[in-house]
Amino acid sequence: MKTPVLKTKRLILRPLSIDDAPWIQKKFNDWNIVRYMNASVPWPYPDDGAETFLKTVVLPNIQENKAFHWAICLPNNLKEGVGVISFRHNIDVHDGHRGFWIETQKQRKGYITEAVGVVNDFVFNDLGFEEFRVENAIDNIGSHKVKIKTGAKLIGTHERDFVCGKCETEVWT
Repeated sequence: MKTPVLKTKRLILRPLSIDDAPWIQKKFNDWNIVRYMNASVPWPYPDDGAETFLKTVVLPNIQENKAFHWAICLPNNLKEGVGVISFRHNIDVHDGHRGFWIETQKQRKGYITEAVGVVNDFVFNDLGFEEFRVENAIDNIGSHKVKIKTGAKLIGTHERDFVCGKCETEVWT
């Protein structure tokens, strides 16, 4: 299935493309965003980090029907997003994982909660999932709050490696 355009009251989520590399590079290269990412994300972020990520992860995942990746855009600027949200999946067994980030200046404005809501609607209503797993570092209070606001249920914790080091991690469905 092709990645659809999704809309909320304040946002347009459009499929990511290689043309998004410059703004992703500029906005993602921020310790406050990167610190709670999986430890596989390089830090310091290399000069070609966004382009490499798009070419080696995003575009192959889309072509192989393994994920949906969206640029989170404000309606007045569809060329440059304010963040990214993804849903990686295995349709055959209805298993998936959602991840997101948003530029620091746009945090705490409810944009991620809106984006998560519309992606969840797509996953449950269009893809037919009954549940999927999401995680966050226990210290990532913003991500924790988004999960509560969007109806996730905390099912446990475990330790995981992040860019900032090993952290206790909340697991939600």
